[in-house]
Amino acid sequence: MASPAPEVFATEAAQTMVDDGNGGAPVHVEPELWGLAPFQIVSISMLVLLLFAFFGAKVHKSLGAGIDGKIAAIKDQLEEAKQLRAEAEALRQEYADKIAGAEKDAEAMLANAQHEADAILEKAEADSKAMVERRKRMAEDKIAAAEREAVEDVRNRAVTAATTASRKLIADKHDAEADKALADQVIAGI
Repeated sequence: MASPAPEVFATEAAQTMVDDGNGGAPVHVEPELWGLAPFQIVSISMLVLLLFAFFGAKVHKSLGAGIDGKIAAIKDQLEEAKQLRAEAEALRQEYADKIAGAEKDAEAMLANAQHEADAILEKAEADSKAMVERRKRMAEDKIAAAEREAVEDVRNRAVTAATTASRKLIADKHDAEADKALADQVIAGI
């Protein structure tokens, strides 16, 4: 922590009282600097100031030139600041245009991605319909093949049953004489 500021005690100015021998009344003595009273110091200071003001034209000119130089430097800095501001405004506008372009590009990319997604979805739906149709045909073909196989099996069994029944009938009803008559009939038909 900073130490507290020292306390300052104000007192009245010191006065000197001198007894000049006229009956004991004290006389007030003014302070002096180099033997001059305060009004004389003020008068000399004013004279020096006036001499400086009237005869110090070179000082005025150098002060004026210094101030003019500072003014010119400030004007140059202001011009440079204006140029920098113009450049900054141009850069800001350029980046604003780039951002707007990027936003348009992003919107176009989003629309393109949505279009591609829709196309992929439509293709997937078409492919799934084609696959379902293909599997349906395969199932129908398998069913038809199974039906043909079943019909063929039934026919084969029917033929086998008919053949067996025919053999049995022929064996039961056909004897050697019937064979001879049948053979004669076939030969005659040729």
